[in-house]
Amino acid sequence: MSRPQPLLSFEVDTSAQNTAVKGDNFDSEGHRPWIRYVPLCLLVIFMVAPHPSLLIILVNYHLRTLHEPIAFIIHLLITYTLTFLAFSSLIVCVARDPGPISAEISDEDSDHEGMGLTEALMSIEGDNDPTSAARFCRKCWVPRPERTHHCSICGRCVLKMDHHCPWLGSKCIGHRTYPAFVHFLACITALSAYVAVISVSAFWWSVNHPFLVLEQVTPIHELLLAFSSVILTLVVGSFLIYHIYLITTNQTTVEALSPFLLLRYIPPLPASMKLSDPPMEEELSYSQRKIVRQAHNSIRMYNVGWRRNWAQVFGWNKPREWISRLMIGGFGNGDGRSFPRNPRSEEMFSELAARLEKEA
Repeated sequence: MSRPQPLLSFEVDTSAQNTAVKGDNFDSEGHRPWIRYVPLCLLVIFMVAPHPSLLIILVNYHLRTLHEPIAFIIHLLITYTLTFLAFSSLIVCVARDPGPISAEISDEDSDHEGMGLTEALMSIEGDNDPTSAARFCRKCWVPRPERTHHCSICGRCVLKMDHHCPWLGSKCIGHRTYPAFVHFLACITALSAYVAVISVSAFWWSVNHPFLVLEQVTPIHELLLAFSSVILTLVVGSFLIYHIYLITTNQTTVEALSPFLLLRYIPPLPASMKLSDPPMEEELSYSQRKIVRQAHNSIRMYNVGWRRNWAQVFGWNKPREWISRLMIGGFGNGDGRSFPRNPRSEEMFSELAARLEKEA
C-alpha cells in the first residue's frame, strides 16, 4: 500500500535557488546582450570627442597667437591628468563587482547558510536580524545583508546598492564601486569646468580681436566646446552635488528616494492594527503614509557624523589617507554587510511607530 501524500507540501525545487546563487557571481553576467554596452560606448566617445577641438584651441590660441608655451603645457597636463583619472575610475566601475553576496560569507551568515527555502518561507515575517530568514531575498533566495537590495535589471542582489546605471555597461553601483563612481563624477565635472574656462576665455579673446585670429575655424571650435562643456558641467555637477549630500548624510540613492524603507526597522505594531510585520506601504492610510514621508526627512539611520560618513565610504583610516582615495577612487570601508548606526535611530523609530499607532 502506497504511503498517503500530504495535502500541502513545502518541498520546493531549489534549482532556481542554486541558479540564483551562481548568478550572484559577477562573472556570470557575461551573457548580457551587447546592446547594454551601447551607452557605455557612447560615454567613451563623448569623453574622447572634445579633445581634437581642445588641442586646436590650445595650439592656435596659446602657442601660435599668444606665444605662451608654459600655459599651453599647464593646460595640457591638467586636462589630460583629469581625463586619465576619469578613465581609471570608469574602468573600476565597469570591471569591479559592485557587491557580491555569496562570496566571503561572514561567520554570522555561516550559521544560516544551511537554511533551506522552506524555512525561509515559514519564517518570512518578524525578526529584524539582518541574517535571519526574514532578510532573505524573495527573488533570488540568498541571505540579504543590511542595506542590500535586489536589482531587477541585473537579476541579483547588490551590497549597499546605490542605483543601476545604464551608462556603465548596465551595471549597478554598490558598496565596492560607489567611491569610484563619485570619483568619476568629480573628475568629469572638474574636467568639463576647466575646459569651459579655457574655451570661453579663448572665444572671448577671438570676439574682441577678430583680425588677429590665425584660423577662422578656431572660434567655431571655441564656441562649440564652450557650449558643450558648460552644459556638461551643470548636468554632471548636479549629480555630483547630490551624491556629496548623500555621502555627508550616509544615504544611498535607493534609501533617499524610498521613504517606506523605514518600515522595515520600526518596532512591532499592535496586532489590533492588522498590519504585516513589517508593515507594507499599501496597508497604511493616507495620514500614516504622510507621517512616514515626514519622518524620512529627519531619520538618518546610518548617519554617524560627516567625518565618519566620508571615511566609511572612501575607506580611509589614517590622517591623510583620504588624499590618495580621492586621487584614485578607492573602495568602501568594511565588508558591506553591516554598518554602524545612528545612536538615536532606535529612539526615532520608536517615535515613528507611536505616531503610526496614534493615527490608526
